[in-house]
Amino acid sequence: MIISASRRTDIPALYPEWFVNRLLEGEVLVPNPYNRKKVSRIELSPKVVDCIVFWTKNPEPMLPYLKMIDLLDYQYYFEMTITDYGREMEPSLPSVEESIASFILLSERIGKERIDFRFDPIILNEDYPLSWHLEKFDMMCRWLHRYTTRCIISFVDHYKGCPFLEPEEEEMRGAAKELAKIAAKYGLPLYTCAEKIDLKQYGINHAACIDPEKIRQLTGYKLDIGRDSSQRKECNCCKSIDIGMYDTCIHGCKYCYATGGGRNAGKKYKLHNPSSPILIGQLKGDETIVGKQVRSNRDTQLSLFDFMSD
Repeated sequence: MIISASRRTDIPALYPEWFVNRLLEGEVLVPNPYNRKKVSRIELSPKVVDCIVFWTKNPEPMLPYLKMIDLLDYQYYFEMTITDYGREMEPSLPSVEESIASFILLSERIGKERIDFRFDPIILNEDYPLSWHLEKFDMMCRWLHRYTTRCIISFVDHYKGCPFLEPEEEEMRGAAKELAKIAAKYGLPLYTCAEKIDLKQYGINHAACIDPEKIRQLTGYKLDIGRDSSQRKECNCCKSIDIGMYDTCIHGCKYCYATGGGRNAGKKYKLHNPSSPILIGQLKGDETIVGKQVRSNRDTQLSLFDFMSD
């Protein structure tokens, strides 16, 4: 089992103490996103958790807890997003200088193989033209290319409530071509996340952000696990269990799909209790709690390839 922590909220930035408390307790309760009365109890033993994938824009609050996670014998890596939109877009994020410093600090702590640089979403409009993105991307790659092994990009997706339009294919190709030139200058492999468009002609392949091959390289074991059918069909990620809750991130990013515009995130955040088995608030007593059947997906069978690679 792979734990996603989390596509729904920024656990490393906002809820690190709660997360480690859940590891120490060996389980977490996760309400159904569409029905709070249906709750899953998920075992978090290292015997069944093959890897944890952290998604964050600010890993610094998690740093003091990494030693405990290591001592508990969990495997993990980070997907860290750095952009540099204005405060009208990202009102509560650290500055780009602070984010770059946190990225480097985390990379030096855990190793560059365990932190991916994400440059997304790319919004192309009058306020943020391609030239602006290229300048920012060049600066970030110049600082970060020694501290990661890959960069993952994506273009903004238009969804209900999103004020930004998806770029036209011609715009995406033009942006990808120039971004690829910059990445190549710094020797940084470039990938896309959940994009329909094929950009291989620019040296950009499709990524799996929750990636069994990356996990094999980090841990030494293969995972017998398939693609996550609950994600968009363009997503190459393998199956995972997300333990976050929507509408609980207080960063206030205007393009975020997980906060519904952020109207309720602040109220929910105030209900957080680091000792609670659920991320926000307490159980009300009218829930149905069902233990989710989980197991390790480690493939312990040795193949000829394993012997040859040794």
